[in-house]
Amino acid sequence: MGIGSFGGLNTALTGVRAQQAALDVTAHNIANVETPGYSRQEAVLGARPAATIPAGAKADGSGAQLGQGVDVLTYRRLRDDFLDLQYRAQNMTGGQADATAQRLGLAQDALSSGTNADLGKVLDKFWSSWQTLASNPQSSSAKDAVVGASTALAERFKTLDADLNAVGTQATAAVTDLLSEQGPIKPIADELAKLNVQINQHQSAGQQPNDLLDRRDLLLDQLSRFGQVSVVPDPTLNAQGQPAYPGMVQVSFGGAAAPLVSQNTVTMPTVATLSATPGGQIGGLQDVANKVAGYRTTLSGLASSVITAVNTASANPVFTGTDATNMTVVATSATISAGASGGAAGDNSVALAIAGLRSGAVDQGYAGLIRTIGSDVSNAENASATSASVLDSLTSRRQSVAGVSMDEEMANMIRFQRGYQAAARALTTMDEMLDTLINSTGRVGL
Repeated sequence: MGIGSFGGLNTALTGVRAQQAALDVTAHNIANVETPGYSRQEAVLGARPAATIPAGAKADGSGAQLGQGVDVLTYRRLRDDFLDLQYRAQNMTGGQADATAQRLGLAQDALSSGTNADLGKVLDKFWSSWQTLASNPQSSSAKDAVVGASTALAERFKTLDADLNAVGTQATAAVTDLLSEQGPIKPIADELAKLNVQINQHQSAGQQPNDLLDRRDLLLDQLSRFGQVSVVPDPTLNAQGQPAYPGMVQVSFGGAAAPLVSQNTVTMPTVATLSATPGGQIGGLQDVANKVAGYRTTLSGLASSVITAVNTASANPVFTGTDATNMTVVATSATISAGASGGAAGDNSVALAIAGLRSGAVDQGYAGLIRTIGSDVSNAENASATSASVLDSLTSRRQSVAGVSMDEEMANMIRFQRGYQAAARALTTMDEMLDTLINSTGRVGL
């Protein structure tokens, strides 16, 4: 069997088509240089199966293999799955740290440190009012000052508790909002379910839907900000033990037992179905709610200590209530006494005893609460800054693999252009040879 006269045309044509495909991919990369989540692509070229020429094709009488040009084997998406996993894990950590730092910052603001509303200053004025009364046991203005300072202290305890409660309540409500039908997670899950179907349709047809895969990865990146994300191929198998739905993934979120996305079905988790450590913004918000509850417990303990200590030392009750939520002043100027009940005129033992509580357990406890909140905020801010730095580094590493470099694409464009020109020139040469063969062979004088 000989070599067909038109074989060279077809071989050169495959080169033209392959270089054209590579140029098309380069143009697609350049067009999407600013597209979020886009992964650069490349046309993977490979030699076409060679034509087998039977015995007699060579001088020694043996057969041969003759190349038939080039084919586009696949359009490859350049992506590092390991970097994707690292990025999402760090994005989850950053989301948790940001939410924690922001909300705990509100709790710290509620302390009003350095202002007249600072509970530490209000306590100091309360102790000072008793010290003034001890110096003037019979002074009605000093007694009025004690009642006023006591009222301010009770109100500040209740106001601070209410402010901290608002921070915790808002954090809890924010978790519910994130998981609601109107929250940002549901649209992401719905689109992931749709992409599952579309990607499965293309991959079942032997196609590689690179742009759809990019979109899915971008959505998974966004989802990881809200909580822990785990992605595995759909586990359903067919009768032959092969994946029944190629291309589909199962997405778990927040440690919930039921997958968020399975095939084309979305199952939104609830607060009750999330794990104890869901991660991301949800985990940060839950952490804030728990910490604020602890702050309120400490604050109520301090209020209870003030109520008990002052009422125990005083001849008549000054406060009623049990903690920061219901602390109220019941004393009046008439019931305030600097001395013990039935004591001698000028007795100031009660006032001295209460004034002596300054710098004691209550003041130290409040200073400890301030330190705790400040430390928690500082730790969250440091974690947020560290996470942002690591995330920037991972973003750069991912871009070095998947990002579009204009310099590289321009170099590729020139390379493929030259390849196209060379293949086209070979095609033209073959055409000229065939023209000579067909139209000029056998003409006398040529």
